Amino acid sequence: KGKCPEDGWDESTIELFLHELAIMDSNNFLGNCGVGEREGRVVSGLVARRHYRLIHGIGRSGDISAVQPKAAGSSLLNKLTNSVVLDVIKLAGVRTVTSCFVVPMATGMSLTLCFLTLRHKRPKAKYIIWPRIDQKSCFKSMITAGFEPVVIENVLEGDELRTDLEAVEAKIKALGAENILCVHSTTSCFAPRVPDRLEELAVICANYDIPHIVNNAYGVQSSKCMHLIQQGARVGRIDAFVQSLDKNFMVPVGGAIIAGFNEAFIQEISKMYPGRASASPSLDVLITLLSLGTSGYKKLLKERKEMFSYLSSELKKLADNHNERLLDTPHNPISLAMSLKNLDETHDAAVTQLGSMLFTRQVSGARVVPCGSVQTVNNYTFKGFMSHANDYPCAYLNAASAIGIKKQDVDVFLKRLDKCLKTFRKEAKQEKSINDISAANTATEQLED
Repeated sequence: KGKCPEDGWDESTIELFLHELAIMDSNNFLGNCGVGEREGRVVSGLVARRHYRLIHGIGRSGDISAVQPKAAGSSLLNKLTNSVVLDVIKLAGVRTVTSCFVVPMATGMSLTLCFLTLRHKRPKAKYIIWPRIDQKSCFKSMITAGFEPVVIENVLEGDELRTDLEAVEAKIKALGAENILCVHSTTSCFAPRVPDRLEELAVICANYDIPHIVNNAYGVQSSKCMHLIQQGARVGRIDAFVQSLDKNFMVPVGGAIIAGFNEAFIQEISKMYPGRASASPSLDVLITLLSLGTSGYKKLLKERKEMFSYLSSELKKLADNHNERLLDTPHNPISLAMSLKNLDETHDAAVTQLGSMLFTRQVSGARVVPCGSVQTVNNYTFKGFMSHANDYPCAYLNAASAIGIKKQDVDVFLKRLDKCLKTFRKEAKQEKSINDISAANTATEQLED
């Protein structure tokens, strides 16, 4: 049926299935006589076994989704993977999605492929409207495609950084709709930045007849992010949304899914990919989804939500204990932020030092964001880089509850963070004592004089 099975398969069944696919490829025929330059020859047996002897890759020179006659098994693998992934995207919340394909590039390059496809539809366009998010790959995806990003600064609402819709519309009017390739919005992001106002942006795109590409990097695991995409497509315009394989399905880095609501446009993007492609990302995600089944994947999504609530409540307690606070970002369903205001005020360079301390204590993924850092990316200078705003009110620390996280991860992280913050407090007390003694000695010397 081309759908993800409800119950996962055991490993021996999956391996049998992959071997059956492999023997359909010509390089594995007993009497095969290859006289071309690309005949699926592999000199290392270890490499052949690593890829289950599926050597031909996917697609043909003109279309990544096309069937390759001498690689029937690999072609079937490709078709089945795309079909199973489409089923899971619907299960995750975007029920009206019509087409998708796995591409062997990470999210940034996959976004570039979408922009290059739109170039042929909008030859006059040179600008991409981009509500600011301080993440290099999505910014460079526009530069690499040859377009000029028009950065729309976010609006601070409480602790949250939200889309400035008025600025988006004003910029469209100023530049002219025909000169704009698309609006490039974001769902999954680091707090205090929250997902863009997708519904409103989709309506603006529909009104001005401008394409809309959504960076949904790790949004498949969030029902809220997927709901935003579904609603945006219902009330306005979303042409394609791109998500990472590794972040959403726990496979090695190197693949993404490009999906959309217009099958013809998604096929255009697949035809824009030059040449054949590696089958490894497709193979990895198919194996993973067959082993999990829909019930296993739903269970992971449920556990992630539960861990988000647990991380949120425990991080709030820890923040209170250290005279800090958990920033109020209810619109971000994956990432949390804890202020480091007091730490920043009492110690020079303490915020960046905290990041180093956590890393050396084997805490990965936590981001420590100081105030006022400036960074230049492809000749564009961002003030307050990493905080998604020129002047965010305080320094902070990020932590995320992503798919696959365990309670043990949260507990160990909080324990190590608490220990690091206590170290700073101890140093601050010692420094205050030294300063007090020094001040007392100075006062005594002045009296004696």
